[in-house]
Order: sequence, then structure tokens, then C-alpha cells
Amino acid sequence: MITVIEQAVQARLVATAPKVESVPVTLCYDRSDPFAVRMAFPAPATLEGIEVSWTFGRELLETGIDEPAGLGDVRVRPYGAGRTVIEFHAPEGMAIVLMDTADLEGFLERVAAVVPAGMEHLYVDMDADLAELLRDTP
Repeated sequence: MITVIEQAVQARLVATAPKVESVPVTLCYDRSDPFAVRMAFPAPATLEGIEVSWTFGRELLETGIDEPAGLGDVRVRPYGAGRTVIEFHAPEGMAIVLMDTADLEGFLERVAAVVPAGMEHLYVDMDADLAELLRDTP
């Protein structure tokens, strides 16, 4: 059974300059962390010159496709017909990424086939998570 989904998509990185650069982005979902999705940006697209990944709520992405969602470091909202904006806020600055909504919906459909929305709690291993938290506790 599939437990990890990775999907390569094209995203448009909106810069402060008038150019909008297209970059490959990898969306990832792992059933062992059922409430989260990860978005990885390749080294050439980052200020640090290394791959950067952001992990955020699956529900945030699901909601943000249809209506503005998020108040923290990651915010998602629809943008015109067929596009979605994802904003990443960090102390170093903000990145704005435009993506085709159809790509995100396709990814979320694949995710729902692995863990249906609303059923994520069934895939959380509370004992393992608690053991991990207490592992270094004296």
C-alpha cells in the first residue's frame, strides 16, 4: 500500500522585481504524519542555495484553494481563475508562490486516497509520538 506521495509541479515564484520565475516544486505527503504536507524548493530557487522545505497543515492547503486560510508563517488563498497563492513568511522575508489550482487539487485527491480527509487521527501513532517526545527526558 502506498504511504508516501510525491508530486512534482511547476510553481511561479513572484519576486519583488517585475519578473516571475518558474521553478519546479515537490509536494509530499507521508501517511505517518497525516495532518501535514511538505513543499520542497530546489536549491537554485532559494536564497541560501540549498533545498528548502516548508511543512504545513493539509487542511490549510485544502481550505486555501477555495478561500483565504492561514494567519501564521504559511498562508494560502485563491488567485483568479485556476490559480492559488501560497505565501511563506520567515524572519528573512516573504516568498509568494503561484500554483495551478488543478495541480494542488490533483495532489490532494491522491492524498485523500491514502488517508481520507477527517480520518487522519486513525493514522497517528500516539505511543510512538509520546515515546519520541520523552526519549531525551531524564
